[in-house]
Amino acid sequence: MKRRDFIAATSSFLLPVMVEGFGVKAFGINSPLVQSLLKTNALAKDRALVIIYMSGGNDGLNTVIPLDQYSQYNNLRANIAIPQASVLPLGNGSTGLHPSMTGLKQMHDNGKLSVVHSVSYPTPNYSHQRATDIWMTATDSAVTEDTGWAGRYLEDRFTNYPTPPITDRDNLNATMEDPLAIQIGYLTSTTLLGSNQSMAVAISDPVEYAKLIGGGGATLPPVDLPCNNTCEAADLISFIRNQQVLAIGYSSEITAAHNAGNFTYTTNPYPTANTNSVADQLKIVARLIGGGLKTKVYFISLGGFDTHSEQVTVNKTTGATNPLTGNHNTLLGRLSEGIKAFQDDLQLRGIEDKVVGFTFSEFGRRANSNASAGTDHGVAAPMFVFGSSLKRQSVGRNPNIGGYSNLPNDLNGTVGNQDLKMQIDFRRIYWDILVDWFGRSKTEVTSLFLNKSFDTVSLFTDEVCTIKTGSWHDEKTWSCGRVPFTTENTRICAGHSVTLNANASVKNLQNFGNLTMAAGVKLTVAGL
Repeated sequence: MKRRDFIAATSSFLLPVMVEGFGVKAFGINSPLVQSLLKTNALAKDRALVIIYMSGGNDGLNTVIPLDQYSQYNNLRANIAIPQASVLPLGNGSTGLHPSMTGLKQMHDNGKLSVVHSVSYPTPNYSHQRATDIWMTATDSAVTEDTGWAGRYLEDRFTNYPTPPITDRDNLNATMEDPLAIQIGYLTSTTLLGSNQSMAVAISDPVEYAKLIGGGGATLPPVDLPCNNTCEAADLISFIRNQQVLAIGYSSEITAAHNAGNFTYTTNPYPTANTNSVADQLKIVARLIGGGLKTKVYFISLGGFDTHSEQVTVNKTTGATNPLTGNHNTLLGRLSEGIKAFQDDLQLRGIEDKVVGFTFSEFGRRANSNASAGTDHGVAAPMFVFGSSLKRQSVGRNPNIGGYSNLPNDLNGTVGNQDLKMQIDFRRIYWDILVDWFGRSKTEVTSLFLNKSFDTVSLFTDEVCTIKTGSWHDEKTWSCGRVPFTTENTRICAGHSVTLNANASVKNLQNFGNLTMAAGVKLTVAGL
């Protein structure tokens, strides 16, 4: 067995120590990572990404609710449907959030949250393990890959990893002294795998971690290795012992970085009255970023979204349901509360322009509920992207569940077994993050995506642009997956021809292609 195969197969039990519910592991095979957290003078404009994995397959239709199709929504899932009066409306009121997500609604109102509708990929898989693997490796559903999409990015950007000097070719080949990625919690993420090993270190609370290992030296008693240290078994045992040495060696460095990020809040943004693992994990991330770490990717997770039964509260005697309480309500509330507290923390520290984050789940759930007050494995579901640098508050549109006569129906399957079709390929969000957030060229990102390219969704750009020739009112013509809003800048790209057969209005228009307008049709350009 090759070492990298062994790492992949056994990473879930390397150093399985639990601290306050989080696992502690250390990855990497070279001492520079042990010392990396000692030097935390990050560049002022250094950017970081936070990934939040909603494990289990989130029910998107109870998360982002099509208020303008409420009767159709209620007909699909009467036993778990959120009462219309309780939904938190967004924007013009056609879309709403689950009532437990008040924090994300506030962020959307403030332009710091984007809702990406109906995200999936072609030929979706309903298996938790395989679907998760597809999202984490960013491959086609028929392709298997050992490396994660973020791991490939980190490996490409930081040369010589893990052999010193580790250089950042985005910063004039400056030496990279901090971990490339940090994973909070016990889940080992394929997202961060490079070609030979994980590109991340995994930690729990730095203070408790230091107490646990006692700040000991980075040495272990000698041990006789099998085969006189010449066989594969000896190599693998030696590797595990190296990880133990690194785990001990991380103690003072992690504590130093953690202490450097200490911050006195005038008002604590984090919840104190209830348990919230998302907020706890994000608080660590904010503190490390605030302490000056140049780490590029942070990964956290929240489990429990596999809601086949009792997604909402069920009265055991009468069978009546209460959609405003229950497991899904609790999970979404914790997610929303944690992200909002994290964003407020970054703002208080004056570093929110350095960080962007997104949520994902391995698949959505069926449009129709089941008889157990739950939902079964489905296809498309919304993603949330958050941060102060976003330019779009929505990508795509509400799925058409029968309320839009001018659009194809987005329900697929037989009655009682209906999926929501994909609008946006998840790799388009990854594409924008790598190109527009981290500054990779399109050629480089095509290589990172195994020689596949994807269209932008204009998350970080001021303009909505065309991605093909077509009708102005065809949502597939535009990068944002919908017709441009009146408040948006718009660009027709070179080589694209757009036909306008009905009145439209935009903020500004740059036409580098061809615009053909039907007789009597007016395009209003509002300007600044």
